[in-house]
Amino acid sequence: MRACASVVLLSIVVAVACAPTVDLSKGLQVHDVSSGWFDAGIVNGQNKLVPSITFTLRNASALNLGTLQVNALFRRVGEKEEWGSGFLTAAGSDGLHPGASTAALTIRSQTGYTGANQSREEMLGNSHFVDAEVELFAKYGSTQWKRIGQYPVTRILITK
Repeated sequence: MRACASVVLLSIVVAVACAPTVDLSKGLQVHDVSSGWFDAGIVNGQNKLVPSITFTLRNASALNLGTLQVNALFRRVGEKEEWGSGFLTAAGSDGLHPGASTAALTIRSQTGYTGANQSREEMLGNSHFVDAEVELFAKYGSTQWKRIGQYPVTRILITK
């Protein structure tokens, strides 16, 4: 009985290890992208704005994408260093089925701009304001992170 169970377990491990994988740069589509600067409220007595992106994902592959995760890296335009990041699970253990789309997903950086003597709108118009961009990466299951897109952060105020 123990030998039979071992054979079954080994068969499952081999089947999973040999299962086809999806290249997320082709099999996962990013749709309905909008971005801007989220009003994060008052922090330490100063207005705070953080870059934000909202989007949906569509599984364009023929396979279920189990435990689909998304990571967003925010950078100021012209800089190579990461300025902020955000992470979320887009689809849990049930996965994102072929042809299915997620609900709207929003990722916001924790890092942003603060200003004490300016309104949020004035902050966006400040001559020292540096725009940002966001790079999206995704993975499912035990696959490696794959870049799925890069988008500018629009210079608009988001309050919700």
